[in-house]
Formats: sequence, structure tokens, C-alpha cells
Amino acid sequence: MQRTHYLIVGASHAALSALHAIRNCDAEGDVTVLTRDASLPYSPTVLPYVVSGRSEPARVYLRDADYFAGLKVDYRSGAAVSKVDAGKRTVALSDGSEIGFAKLLIATGAAPAVPPIAGLDQVRAHVLRTLEDAIGLRRALPKSKRVLVLGGGLIGMHAAENLVAGGADVTVVEMQPHVLAGYFDADASGIIEHAFAAKGVRLLTGERVTAFAARGEGCRATLAGGGNVEADLLLVATGVAPAMRFLEGSGIRTDRGVIVDDWMRSSAENVWAAGDVAQARGFFDGGKIINGILPDAVGQGRIAGMAMAGDAGGKPYAGGVPLNTYGFFGQHAVSVGVQEGALEPSGVQVRKEMDAKGGKYLKIVLKDDRLAGIFGINAAFDPGIMWELVLRRLDLGPVKQEFLASPQQTARALMSKNWR
Repeated sequence: MQRTHYLIVGASHAALSALHAIRNCDAEGDVTVLTRDASLPYSPTVLPYVVSGRSEPARVYLRDADYFAGLKVDYRSGAAVSKVDAGKRTVALSDGSEIGFAKLLIATGAAPAVPPIAGLDQVRAHVLRTLEDAIGLRRALPKSKRVLVLGGGLIGMHAAENLVAGGADVTVVEMQPHVLAGYFDADASGIIEHAFAAKGVRLLTGERVTAFAARGEGCRATLAGGGNVEADLLLVATGVAPAMRFLEGSGIRTDRGVIVDDWMRSSAENVWAAGDVAQARGFFDGGKIINGILPDAVGQGRIAGMAMAGDAGGKPYAGGVPLNTYGFFGQHAVSVGVQEGALEPSGVQVRKEMDAKGGKYLKIVLKDDRLAGIFGINAAFDPGIMWELVLRRLDLGPVKQEFLASPQQTARALMSKNWR
């Protein structure tokens, strides 16, 4: 049985960040990286562009083979993990082989969450989470004039835009009253919906599919509100869930994800988790949440890698703060932090400006004169700086009126004094 000191399961942002942190502290310890994908590492965020043809599959990799060779890393693609035994410190692979480890990082990300809709298992449905998914969807597009996207979240809307760019007639069905409900309020989403409708996308919000039936290579979706949607191609984009089925019986505590502390340590000794698979402390209420965003994956991976290597310079996790940037049809939307409804009402102040015709929107949420959330469409502010303002709990009281009037300029001035 092969043995390695550091074993990393997964190969995207959290895994690569951890690897970099490990090598910064330990240049010689054995490192093995396993990924179920039969390719070099890539980011899931690029997949819609592969579908539309704007990005070629061979050009989306985050690292090349020379990178891993230079770091003396055993990178193994197509290596799916089937079981983990935390007590014995072994990992079993789907090919029957085993690897022993001294320290393990679980960074397997998330997998599509397919809803239990009657007949869905009888029709051909695409998902979009892996490079293989994107390539398959791209190949199917030329034969598909009508596309049904199930789900109006970030994945569904991003895919819908790129499907339209590929020449498809697209219908989006979303159960919530408006699209992107996890990130924007109804007013902001209305601006985004208008932009999609102007490009010919049919949006059915507050609607759900109750049944599917096969129609040749395509399908017919029956709607709860009455009527049907016929499609040549179905994309299911109803969300994701942590990829952790292989942890059953592992001795590692899980809930909706792998439960970790502020150093990304799991309940099992010498086992860490980071990224979309990790359920860590939320920033606002301290509860355990899954904050599936790229900056958190990088940050959590760095914390885990430093802890695994014993780097004394590591700092604990500050807590999960949502941050999403979303481009659509040449426009830009940003969501940082939480809406006012997620906060205890006392001390909450909301400032909202909206120009629906001009496609502009800005909403600022303060809690006790500290930034809790900022949301914009075609608004000028730096999401990274706003994210830092939230995490640092900077008191905006002395400059509150200036911040509400000019958030970007005021935030930059504040962070120039506090960034270190």
C-alpha cells in the first residue's frame, strides 16, 4: 500500500491553496493529490464559457503538469475516492487500491443536487459541475434549438446566458418569486430579469416542474401552474451539495458538509476539510454554514495547509461572509454580505438607490454602523474591499454619511489606513 505524508483529495481552488501553503512551510514532505476528474485542475466558474465556446477546454487549467513536478507532488487524475477510514488513516480508491496518510485534506467541492421530480430519471438531463459536463453540453447544443434550464440561481442564469450566446431558445424555470433570490432582493433581480427577457430568455419565476416525460431526445416538463414546456435539451441547475458520500462510515463528523473548526480541522485527528465541502463558522451568527464561494475556498485551503504543515504564521478563520460577482450581457452585479432580513432588526439601517430604466441599483445594509451587506448592479465599488470592511467589523459611524454617499471612495480611504 502506498503511503504519503500529506494527502489532498480534490484539485481545485481550496486544494491548490492548501498545497501552496504546505510547500511554503515543508518543501520535502511527501504530497499526493487525488482528483476524480481525468484532467488537470480547473475552476468550475469557467464551465459556462466552455459551453458557449468562449473558452477552449485545453486552455482552462489552473496548473500544468510541470507545476506539480516542480513541487515534487504526486498528482493523480481519474482517482476517485470510495472510502476513508480516519482511524486507520487510509483512503480506498474506486480501482480497489489504498493509500495511507499522515495528514488528510478533504477538498472535494460540491456535486449537483438533482431534485426528486417524477420522470426526471427517465429523460436525458445535463448538469454543469465538471469539465466533462461542459464539454457534453457544448456538443449537444448544435442539435438543440429549445433549452430548458431548471433553476434560476447563479449556475442556471450564467448557463442560460451562455446558451443564448450559443444560439439556443432558452426557458428558465425558478421556484422562487425572482431569480438569484439567494443574492439579491426582488428589485435588483428585476433589473437582471429585464436584461434576460430583452435577449429572448423566457423566465418562469414562482413556478415549478411537477413531472417530466421523454419526447425523443428531448423532454416535456409539466408545470405546477398549468401548461407544459417542450425542450430538446434539459439542464438541471437547482443547486449543489458537498461531495462527501465517500465519507460514510469514515468516523468523520458531517452534517450538510464536513464540520470543521476555525483551523479547518474535522472531528477526526489529522483530517481537515476546506472549500465547498466544508461546513465552517458563519461570520454573522456563528452557526456552521457552507459558504461556497471562491475567496473562501482559497482562504480555507490556506488555513488548512498551514495547519497541516505546522506553520506558526497561520491565523484562524474569521467566519463565512457571502461574496459573489456576476456578469451578464456586459453588465455587472455584486453581492457582498447579507440582506437586512438575515439580521436582528435592532441597529439595522438600509440605504437603497435604484434606476430601473438605467439598469443601476445600489443597496447598503449597516448593522450598528458596521457594514453587513452591499449589493449593486452596474454600481462602482470594489467587492474585495467591501468584503474586508465586513470581516474587520470597521466602525463606519464617523464617516457614515460619506460612506452612504460614496461607498467606493470612502472604503478605499478607510482600507488604505487599515490594510495590513
